[in-house]
Amino acid sequence: MSRKRRVWNPILFEHATTRGNNRRTIFHDPSDYRAFFRVLNYAHEQYPFTIIAYCLMTNHYHLLIRSPEVPLGKVMAIINRRYGDYYRAKYGVTGYLYEGRYYAEKVDGPAGILTVSRYIHRNPIAAAKPLAAKMEDYPYSSFYYYANAVSSPYPYLELGHIVPLLTQPYEPTHESYRIYCEEPLPD
Repeated sequence: MSRKRRVWNPILFEHATTRGNNRRTIFHDPSDYRAFFRVLNYAHEQYPFTIIAYCLMTNHYHLLIRSPEVPLGKVMAIINRRYGDYYRAKYGVTGYLYEGRYYAEKVDGPAGILTVSRYIHRNPIAAAKPLAAKMEDYPYSSFYYYANAVSSPYPYLELGHIVPLLTQPYEPTHESYRIYCEEPLPD
């Protein structure tokens, strides 16, 4: 059976995620996370894209990403191939790093972007074994930049897109976005 063909829409954001094969760890230490950010920089130089939320966990990662110039698959191929090559070389392993091709779902409208960004940012505190007590304390998520109104250190990370989407009862401020994200997700 063939795989379902992905449909590219250059104006929509997509929630893209990739998990380690058999849920194995793909980020062991800070140097692995730094390598992944270098891979993102390299991919951005090849095919510019915008990320408005991200979270790198130990065995998977989430990106809320839009690729306006080429299909997202081209960007994700560079990201996953280059990080996979780095990982295999560093750890002396062979075979597949990821359990399959990346998963992506289009995110439509302001409510969808807010919901998905909150889900992504809550990952470190919502994991079965939380990786941080507070979202802003987790160093491998874009939430820190939102919660502290800090400028983006990366050319692909756009921090001005999500906060203006907040509506009543929230104000379009970084503090309101922090409060929005701290609320538990509905069941």
